[in-house]
Amino acid sequence: MAPAWTAAEIPDQTGRLAVVTGAGSGLGLATARELARAGASVVIASRDTAKLEQAAEVIRAAAGRGTHVDQAQLDLADLESVRAFAATLASERERLHLLVDNAGVMAPPRRLTKDGFESQLGTNHLGHFALTGLLLELLLAAPEPRVVTVSSLVHRIGTIRFDDLQWERGYNNWRAYGQSKLANLMFCFELQRRATEAGTQLRSLAAHPGYAATNLQFAGPSRFYERGIMAIGNKLFAQSAEMGALPTLYAATAPGLPGGSFIGPDGFMEQRGHPRIVTAAGRAYDQDAWRRLWEASEELTGVHYRWPGS
Repeated sequence: MAPAWTAAEIPDQTGRLAVVTGAGSGLGLATARELARAGASVVIASRDTAKLEQAAEVIRAAAGRGTHVDQAQLDLADLESVRAFAATLASERERLHLLVDNAGVMAPPRRLTKDGFESQLGTNHLGHFALTGLLLELLLAAPEPRVVTVSSLVHRIGTIRFDDLQWERGYNNWRAYGQSKLANLMFCFELQRRATEAGTQLRSLAAHPGYAATNLQFAGPSRFYERGIMAIGNKLFAQSAEMGALPTLYAATAPGLPGGSFIGPDGFMEQRGHPRIVTAAGRAYDQDAWRRLWEASEELTGVHYRWPGS
């Protein structure tokens, strides 16, 4: 049996630029910190600029004061903010080696984004779909770029409601979350299919953290019993954000991983442990659904991916 993979195994990232969304705390911060510790220049993005200031200090303390950490405001629930972030990055950088689509919201009451999308689909999937498309030229300018999309075990309860993507009928906060996390996986797989078809070196991978203790569990669910269950679960069953970030870090840096891989913990029911390749729910591999979701996402966001030669 191979030894368990840890952040100590991350190859030297010197000379590589990484963008991590939702890096103000939790999994995103742990991911950005370890990438910086391995030598990467990191752009940490979040809608909360105060959290970004604190996160940058944490990263510099861990990786050294000479660490290259830039902060940028990014609200994935606002396509205007997504476009502004991408435009600024493109004006300042020539290439992007790694994009970690990590930010998300979980199980809030039904709300709409600034653009009128159901908040979980809009933030977790459509915001990242638009961001990745707008940064595609920068990614393709780098050798063997990677996009890592962070999904969840909860994708297993999700279905893509093509007749009601915005949950205008019968909203259920957890099933809507499941839809957004299933959408993350379908986006990852279809991005890899299109990248390969276009003859590029881009690798699209997905990861999930298992059950990791972060503030995500308390930022969305509003019912008192949901919060109570989360508090108990975090104390009794959850692993740390540092362990929860390992699948993302493995997907982002492990040599030789094939595009389209899905990484999760190796423990019981994938809830905790060290990273390995795992299998998603069967519906995540529906290639017709990949295409339909991609086309719907293009129409909703107005972002169309420009591949070489297209």
